[in-house]
This record gives sequence, C-alpha cells and structure tokens, in this order.
Amino acid sequence: MFKKFAVCLPLAVAVLGASAAMAANDASTLINIRADIPTKQFHAQPLDPNFGRDEVMTYNTVSGELSQLSTVFTLKNTGGSIDAYLQDGPAALTNGSDAIALTITLGDVTLDGTPKEVAADAESNPGLQKTMVIKAAKPTDAQTGRYATVSTVIFDNVPRTTP
Repeated sequence: MFKKFAVCLPLAVAVLGASAAMAANDASTLINIRADIPTKQFHAQPLDPNFGRDEVMTYNTVSGELSQLSTVFTLKNTGGSIDAYLQDGPAALTNGSDAIALTITLGDVTLDGTPKEVAADAESNPGLQKTMVIKAAKPTDAQTGRYATVSTVIFDNVPRTTP
C-alpha cells in the first residue's frame, strides 16, 4: 500500500503541476461588439463611427490656438425636418474653474441650447450629409493646463405639418 501511495503521489504532483504551469501561460482577449442600425425613417449620425469617443484639440504653440474638429453627419427624416441643439446650452472646455468657449456648427447653423432647423423637410426626406465643425475660442495666456468637456447634441425629428 505504501508503495502504491509513493508512486501515485509523485504522479499526481506532476500532473497537477503541469496544469498549474499551463494556467500561468493562458491568454485571453476581450471583444466588445456593438452595432447601431438606424431606422429608414429618421437618423442623424456621424459617418465616422468613432467620432466623439476621444477627441483631442491640439494646441498650436505658434498661433496660440486650438485645432478644430470636424466630421460629416448623415441626416434623414422622411416625415419632416430635423432640428438640433446642445443639451446643456453653450459648450465650453473647462478645467474646473476656467472655461474656453466652443462654437459647434452643423452646416451653416451654429448650435446652442435652442432647437434650430439643420435640415429642411424637402432636403431631409431623401437624406443628406452636413459637416459638423467644433472650434474653440483662442485661449488667453493665463489659460494653461488640462481642459475637457462632454457635449451632447440632440437631433429632433420634427414632424411635417399639414396646412
């Protein structure tokens, strides 16, 4: 019996040791998948699906200005026009105590906290594309450090009115 135990114990240690060694060499990959499929009747979304995830306005040390951001949006509303506005009013980069104003335009419309038409009924029916541009005011010499913001643009489906 002792011989059987003496033979089985080293065998069990070898097998378990090999399993532990294999576990230390395992690797894994996390895959996040998302699909956003707009309706055929109404949508407003950037062509670049990554736009807005982690944008950076680069500071130009010669001009003292921040670079602008731009992207193309696709807009469609088969039942009327499209309005847009900034959910929290005027946008600004802030460091907690100081702010640098941002101007956000879609096409030729400057967005603020009030809904404004960005696509008329006739043009939004088949669908169209408009460029969104985000520009920062020129920072003052005292505005240094890290500035950030989160801005939400709301697109309203404005139903066609019947006369």
